[in-house]
Amino acid sequence: MKEWLAGLRSRGDIKRAGAEVDGDPALRLRLEDLAHKRGIDVDASWTGKRLVRALLDRAEQAQRIGNPTKIDEPFTCTHCGRDVPRHGRTARDHCPFCLRSLHVDVIPGDRAADCGGLLDPIGLEIRHNEPVITFRCRTCGATKVNRAATDGDPPDDADIVRRLSRGEVV
Repeated sequence: MKEWLAGLRSRGDIKRAGAEVDGDPALRLRLEDLAHKRGIDVDASWTGKRLVRALLDRAEQAQRIGNPTKIDEPFTCTHCGRDVPRHGRTARDHCPFCLRSLHVDVIPGDRAADCGGLLDPIGLEIRHNEPVITFRCRTCGATKVNRAATDGDPPDDADIVRRLSRGEVV
């Protein structure tokens, strides 16, 4: 059970785990037992997501106001070596020239990941009418997603984005 919880790193992981807990009464009982052993007073009205957050000691973090995704800093791409300017509107966390990124975030913009591996673009899909790039880490194999920066200066390389949309390896 501890390993299962330790594998939950992102908000999406916690949300999916919470839904799993809500749908599995036996899993919920095991987690409630673990919470009681840790001295956490569990309320029967808690959702699975809230229970998982409490066990991960992230309940307080979930209540904090703030958005680390507003960090918008220029950087030099470790893959292609080009200087990447600030986006100017939102945080830019991948290179617009080669679409590579670094595995540095647990929650976008928090710079809390220990891995630091190179993230390669492996796919593209449309979510809420926006192109979203899927990345895979060369070091740990984790997958991450991020919106394509089609409105940046410079915007993401349109040729690479098209190739990803066709399922090509870039």
